[in-house]
Amino acid sequence: MVIAPEHELVAKITTPEQKEAVEAYVNIAKNRSERERMTEVKRVSGEFTGAYVEHPFTGAPIPVWIGDYVLAGYGTGAVMAVPAGDERDYAFAKHFNLPIPAILEGVDISEAANPTKDAKMINSDFLNGLTGHEAIKKAIEEIEKKGIGKGKVNFRLRDAGYSRQRYWGEPFPVVYDKEGTPHLLDENNLPVELPKVDSYKPSGSGESPLANAKDWVNNIEGFTRETDTMPGYAGSSWYFLRYMDPKNDTAFVGKDAVEYWRSVDLYLGGSEHAVGHLLYSRMWNKFLFDLGLVVEDEPFKKLINQGMIQGRSSFVYRATFSITMPHYEKGPVRPPTAFPFIYVSQQLVEPIENGTINDETKKEIIEKFFVRYEELNGYKPAEVVLENRVDKLHCNVNSVKDDLLNTDKFLNDELIRDYKDWVDFVLVENKYLCGWEVEKMSKSKYNVVNPDDIINEFGADTLRMYEMFLGPLEQSKPWNTNGISGVHNFLRRYWRLTHNEQGFNLSEDAATKEELKVLHKTIKKVQDDIERFSFNTAVSSFMICVNELSDLKCNKRAIIEPLTALLSPFAPHIAEEVWNKLGHAESVITASFPQYNAEYTVDDAFAYPIQFNGKMKFNVEVPLNISKEEIEKLILADEKVQKQLAGAAPKKVIVVPGKIVNIVA
Repeated sequence: MVIAPEHELVAKITTPEQKEAVEAYVNIAKNRSERERMTEVKRVSGEFTGAYVEHPFTGAPIPVWIGDYVLAGYGTGAVMAVPAGDERDYAFAKHFNLPIPAILEGVDISEAANPTKDAKMINSDFLNGLTGHEAIKKAIEEIEKKGIGKGKVNFRLRDAGYSRQRYWGEPFPVVYDKEGTPHLLDENNLPVELPKVDSYKPSGSGESPLANAKDWVNNIEGFTRETDTMPGYAGSSWYFLRYMDPKNDTAFVGKDAVEYWRSVDLYLGGSEHAVGHLLYSRMWNKFLFDLGLVVEDEPFKKLINQGMIQGRSSFVYRATFSITMPHYEKGPVRPPTAFPFIYVSQQLVEPIENGTINDETKKEIIEKFFVRYEELNGYKPAEVVLENRVDKLHCNVNSVKDDLLNTDKFLNDELIRDYKDWVDFVLVENKYLCGWEVEKMSKSKYNVVNPDDIINEFGADTLRMYEMFLGPLEQSKPWNTNGISGVHNFLRRYWRLTHNEQGFNLSEDAATKEELKVLHKTIKKVQDDIERFSFNTAVSSFMICVNELSDLKCNKRAIIEPLTALLSPFAPHIAEEVWNKLGHAESVITASFPQYNAEYTVDDAFAYPIQFNGKMKFNVEVPLNISKEEIEKLILADEKVQKQLAGAAPKKVIVVPGKIVNIVA
């Protein structure tokens, strides 16, 4: 059995012989956080207490150890170890050479535990023949029959302290008297509001920054205020309810308002909100529902978790060397003060690691090392050997474009700036190619893209649309700046629909059938995509639409005006500019959503593929609503068909309506 080092029984059960070692171990464990203890699976430590407990079924003595992988706040803070079926128990038993009885039929536990609980039990008395899942239930039943324990469900809801030491957040309605006894404020003294302060710096005394506001802390005679504030989820758990009735000064939400609004129709957020907001919101809402203060048991009708934008990390490759130090008659030279950083382009990595790099390139790499080494240390090494490995290092993605390293930016980045004189590059075709991987976007991986840089180069509309274009909303997708230019070019093509070298160029002519068909296909698709939260396919539809209108050379108000209103939620800045040039005094956000008209998207003609003796030659467009005989007549009268027949009559004409025409000549 293993119990937590901080368990209250440790001091009581430890034998005198083990006392010194146990106390030393407990002191070490106190200085480690629970998070460290839970995550460091491979680190095994513990001490034997000298005590034994009685096995509840066999009566055998079981040694009691302490180990920091058991937490006092989890369950009862004690674990009856089953090393054959638990990885951490197994590691503990292996480390201290404790017995690992085989309890699973046909399972090899010579190298690792088997935690699946699918195998049948052996060497387990009345549990033999049951699977692990069945055995757990049976063991609990027997323990309850004996009256020595009771089955219980533990919910793994763990939380940090409820108070936060900062200036912002909701203050606690708590004051302390001179003896330090806490008192709750009366309702007529609520809400407690934060004081206005000149400085948000820490107090310097270990108290919250709020402690600096002495007039506020001591403004109730005989009492001092609590200076910690509530955590973020204290307010975020229920703020959506307040939105229903924000000006109510007698309740957080009135009965009429909550009956009308009821609950949130859609919650859209990242998966990181699952605990920090959603879990607490449900708990808070159910509490308020039980009190009769809200009318819905669940706070949200629908949840969409937006996928994470992943970073596209870039890598540089630093060659590694072994050197032989020079030795002069006067004695050994002083140790080097610095080693050069020689970065090789990505194409050279595999040849270096395989030992197949050509002699000329190898000589170049070593020569660059010699030169930099002498510049840094004042002497050359006696010998330099290029090793068959490279160090793969993250570099700032803002120094990279299309996987090519901007060496000037790289050298001036804060990562390398202080060592720039140590650096040299080995290029391939005068370029340094970086490696790349898709990883979580993180400062530690230097793959965080500053949106301000994207906006400065391409504009905010490009950034917005590119983020939508990356992929389905709920999927994680990699950020790749190489694809931004495609979205930017689309917006430029949209702009060119109404602009030429002379400036704004708009036609008031009536729209053609083809132009209306392109527009209304797009209206239908974008409307459907918005309702399905499929923004990436909506952006694709806009691109197709603008390409087709460009091919038709369309610059007509009847098309551009509804298209601009349709585009405005996706690219508001360029849409606002075009809308203004269309002559509207009010913003495009006041425009109605364009209405889809199905009549414009119905095809009334079909371009038939025309085959001669089974070989496709060209297409001929004819109306759809005519008979086979009329189709044949129109096809045979076509100029291209007559030219192909060269005056000869066809032997046979096969018409498949709506599909194909085959002429046997």
